[in-house]
Amino acid sequence: MLSILDRYFLRELAQTVAATVVVLLVVVAGSAFAKVLQQVASGSFPASVMFQVLGLRTLDGLTNLMPLASFIGVLMGLGRMYRESEIHVLSSSGMGPAGLLRPVAVLGAVLVAITLLVALWLGPWAVRTSDALVAAANRSVIAAGLDAGRFTSLPGQGGIIFVDSLSRDGTQLGRTFVATQRNSKEGGAHLKVVSAASGQLYQESDGEGRFIAFKDGWQYDIPLGADNWRQMQYRQNDTSLSSVQADEDEDPAHSKTSWALFQSDNPEDRAEFAWRSNAAPLTLVLVLLALPLARQSPREPKYGRLLLAVLAFYLYYLLLALGRAQIGKDHWHSQAPLWGLHLLALGLAGWLLWKQYSPRRAHTATSAA
Repeated sequence: MLSILDRYFLRELAQTVAATVVVLLVVVAGSAFAKVLQQVASGSFPASVMFQVLGLRTLDGLTNLMPLASFIGVLMGLGRMYRESEIHVLSSSGMGPAGLLRPVAVLGAVLVAITLLVALWLGPWAVRTSDALVAAANRSVIAAGLDAGRFTSLPGQGGIIFVDSLSRDGTQLGRTFVATQRNSKEGGAHLKVVSAASGQLYQESDGEGRFIAFKDGWQYDIPLGADNWRQMQYRQNDTSLSSVQADEDEDPAHSKTSWALFQSDNPEDRAEFAWRSNAAPLTLVLVLLALPLARQSPREPKYGRLLLAVLAFYLYYLLLALGRAQIGKDHWHSQAPLWGLHLLALGLAGWLLWKQYSPRRAHTATSAA
């Protein structure tokens, strides 16, 4: 059973961690929003699914966010208690290191469980759902911006399209009219007008190129400023929409399930699984490391320890990232060096905590002869 004091510590620290998660989520969402806008502009996916993709990518960012949020949240929560002398008063009343370690360990266990769930399941699920959402949107002219009964600009081109009806999934078009302007090799401007009884949206086998197949219609090539028009009747006439631009930073292993990564012998898959599985111990070690780093006197600068802690976190994070790169290059065949780093950081946290609470050696005054 948790004591009243344990519940007080848990409540205060949990609130601080939750507030830190919210603040960092806003920062991550802002960064993700800028990238999503860039991909919409480049044609990777239509704007109609922009906010769904943003939300899913923000969920995926929780894998890297949870360890840092847990660390900063516990550090700031305990730091406030030290500055306001709460812990000093409780220590003078007989509370030893176990009185502070117990609620922090309980909170750390909860945060580790959340991080494990996010890293191994929720994050990969969000990536796969986002990819499926984008793929489905790119197969529909509705998502590309077309709407029955009104003139619409063709994506990626200077043309105008009008359709009188659309199927529910946006792949079948009714009577269609398209007008585009282009420049010929001689430099003259030409107006291309296409009318069709029906149309159908399809993609290339690789899923990148998107085309509309117009059926049973007429095509007119009209040079502006001249009278040599050309008229052509066709059974099928294809025109391209904007191609689906692949994400240059896309990692195929990032969207795989954790079980598939665990069974794979591919170095990149093993590196991705190592990164996911090390998020939970990273969170636990950082929470315990926050215990000695949070101690400060009321006269110390408010964010002095926080700056030192953030630098320590990025050093820790950088070493883990280097280890992941070594696994991805197949230089390391196991996660043993990464777990060794966790044990080293855990030992450092234990040593700092022991040094903080170890009995002070008494000093005896010596009188001069």
